[in-house]
Amino acid sequence: MLEWTRGYFEKKGVPAARLEAELLLAAVLGHDRVYLYANYDKPLNAQECKLYREVILRRVHHEPYAYITGQKEFMSLKMNVNNQVLIPRPETEMLVEEALQAAAALKSARICDIGTGSGAIAVSLAYYCPSAQVYASDISEAALAVAAENARINNVKVDFRLGDLLEPFMSEESFDIIVANLPYISEAEYQKLMPEVRKHEPPQALLAPEDGLGLYRRFLPQARELLYSKGYLFIEIGYTQGVKAAEMMQGFNEVRVRRDYSGKDRMIQARKV
Repeated sequence: MLEWTRGYFEKKGVPAARLEAELLLAAVLGHDRVYLYANYDKPLNAQECKLYREVILRRVHHEPYAYITGQKEFMSLKMNVNNQVLIPRPETEMLVEEALQAAAALKSARICDIGTGSGAIAVSLAYYCPSAQVYASDISEAALAVAAENARINNVKVDFRLGDLLEPFMSEESFDIIVANLPYISEAEYQKLMPEVRKHEPPQALLAPEDGLGLYRRFLPQARELLYSKGYLFIEIGYTQGVKAAEMMQGFNEVRVRRDYSGKDRMIQARKV
């Protein structure tokens, strides 16, 4: 079954064909990949064959593996995902790691994650910095439902709020650290994305006005208002946006463009003046 699926995936252009075949079969059987090797000659029953064929067809129609299985690992934590939220990316872990480092120097940090989506960032911050008070917002009720479930399954407390950018906090809150992974893909860039992304992930979690930085232009004045003096800001950006995004950081100092492990601009970090 695995050999046939590997060949079929290769013909259909599915990357890492053998690995994906194994991961999907393991998910269907309710085990990890080690189980496949320990039981390599195990025959599949009729129901298992049916389920496996169904997920194979979903994958060759470019549905991402994470949506098929309903889960994605992030910061070594299990996160539930569906097509109402963006699938957490490994490069976003860098954003969390830098925020955790900043929080470690504070006694009880107040942290806010904007555009939380699946809640991966906020949940990870709450999990690895239990002394922090973590808040998060999103404009999508469906996304917040996923985020709340991820907080529950990882046994952390996050104050989730429905609303646009920092507006849910404007009347009452200030923060030591604000983190944001907002949509930053322009319309022109969106048309060039892989079909797994363009056809299945929510456009509202990807597309941004103007040159892709339109949401950040609205967000940055709000962040300046709600950060404490010397507070930290961490934002994820597109790999072509480093210079332009850094130029937008009026009212902040210690502005740095950080590169991901592929050597591409991926994050801006700064502190409020």
